[in-house]
Formats: sequence, structure tokens, C-alpha cells
Amino acid sequence: MQGASSLFRLLGDPTRLRLLRLLAQDRFNVTELTGILGAAQSNVSRHLALLRDARLVAEEREAGWVYYRLADDARTGGQAALWTVLEAQFAAHATDATVRQDDARLQEVLRLRKENFDTHGDTRQLVPGRSWAAWARALGHLLPPLDVADIGCGDGYLTLETARWARHVVAIDRSDEVLERAKALAARRRISNVDWKKGDFGRLPLRDESVDVALLSQALHHANDPERAIAEATRILRPGGRLLILDLREHTQDWVRQRFGHQHLGFTDAALGQLLTDAGLVRTRVQVGAGKPGDPFTVLVASGMKPNVPHTTRPAARPPRPYKGTR
Repeated sequence: MQGASSLFRLLGDPTRLRLLRLLAQDRFNVTELTGILGAAQSNVSRHLALLRDARLVAEEREAGWVYYRLADDARTGGQAALWTVLEAQFAAHATDATVRQDDARLQEVLRLRKENFDTHGDTRQLVPGRSWAAWARALGHLLPPLDVADIGCGDGYLTLETARWARHVVAIDRSDEVLERAKALAARRRISNVDWKKGDFGRLPLRDESVDVALLSQALHHANDPERAIAEATRILRPGGRLLILDLREHTQDWVRQRFGHQHLGFTDAALGQLLTDAGLVRTRVQVGAGKPGDPFTVLVASGMKPNVPHTTRPAARPPRPYKGTR
């Protein structure tokens, strides 16, 4: 009776139940579980230790990482009957808001694994030197020296990658705090061809026709007025310059509003393309940049070019249409 009492007290914690539900689907390390649950790493580690001691969770070590998975005995051993009850409860509450959030973040973790070439223990998949980062930097060697504006730069990771191939980068964000972190990161990496400026999507601190490329990477869904943001990005482009957008396709994960401050739940392909056209851009293109089955978050890549005509003869862009996307 004492053992049964301890076990049921252990399962009385919602975080431990969420961990068991996740580990029944795949194995994860503590960092991944921390990101999925949105909890402190120390808290996740403590719960995992308790579940391990109860023989519900097992550890596996691989390439310097510790992975956690559901223990074999949890499904087939003396606790099989208990697991049947838990699975029934997990299925009954699959539409719970917290469960849906866990599932969305789980899919993002799995997508990142795929893009980082996770071998999952299959040594045939191990190719020394294979790297998305190296491939992206290699593509930079094909580009001419360009002046770039990174609008909504955040902590500056994309900014500093851009600085590797750009002649000059202006990084813009409305938060003093994130700009200071980005500046510190640039100083540590000894990158000096970036200017950091405070500014808003609707009023960029740059003169007309001053850059060759304007970047909006996972930033447009933060804009109160996407039409205005794209119009401003177009304003600062030189004739023949390009606007490049990476953003989320329209989704239903409303929890991102509170957790990440999203103003819009992504954009449809057609709506994003129309925003570019309404800003007067030509040669517009919208395509999927990243996505996987079951993941509610799909990344769209969109681009358009500012017409390459003299400023004095360029026709005025049409007034932007009111945006009717998901807010």
C-alpha cells in the first residue's frame, strides 16, 4: 500500500504527467523538454529524476547527451495496467490547451532535429562536416557586397550571419534591452560592420533608397500594421533592391500571443503575396521555407523587388488594402 500511495502521489503532479505523455512519443534531452514545457531546466531535471526512480523513465547516453524515454517496464511490465489508464486519460484530454501547446512545441523540436541532421543513433546518417550553417554561409560567397537592413532584428543572430557577406548592415529593433544583448554578441564575435538602431516597423530610422536588401525574419507577425511595415521596408530599398520575408503561415496556435507577443497568427500564402504587390513590389514570390507533417508552424519565404526605374518617373504605389488576416 505504501508503494502504491507513493506512485499515485508522484502522478498527482501535472508537469510529471506532461513529461510522461511526451516521452511516450519519443526520447528527448533535458534542453528539448525544457523548451517544450516552458519550464525551468532545474525543475524539469528534478521531475525526471523522480520518474526515473519510480522506473517510469529510463536514461540513455549518446555522444555526450543524456536522453530520456519511457521505461520498457512502464508499458509491458508490472505497471502496464497503470499505463493503459494513463494513455486513456491522455487521449481523452488531447484537445486541452496545455496539451495542444506541448504538441506544437514538440513538433518544432522534431523539425529542428531534422534540420540539424540529428542521427538518432543511426551512424549511417553521420556525415562529418554536414551543416546548414556552413551551407548558408557558402551561399553568401555568391552574393555581391550589399547594404542590408535587418528589421526587427531581436537578439541579432541573423544580423551577424548577414554581416558575414554584407558590406554593411543596419539592425533595427524597438527594444533597448534586446539591442544591448545583440551589441554584446557582436562585440564578442568581433563583428564591426553593423549599426544598431532603435526604431519601429512603421517608422524606420533610415532615409529613402538607402539599402539593397530589407529583411523581415519572423518579425512581420509582431507588427500592428503589416501593410505599413512593408511599405516602410519598400521605402528604404534602392531601385532594384529586394525585400525578403521569413514568417509563419497562418495557424491556430493562439497561445503564441501571450507567450511571444505575436499580433497575427501568421499569414496565408495569398495574403503575404498581396501585401508585397500592394506595396508596389514586382517579381514577387511566396514559397514554403520549412515545415513538416503534424507541425502547426510552417515557415513561408516571400520576396519582391522594387521596380528599377528612376525615382522621378516611378509610378506611385497603390494604397495598401486593409489587411484581413488572422489577428
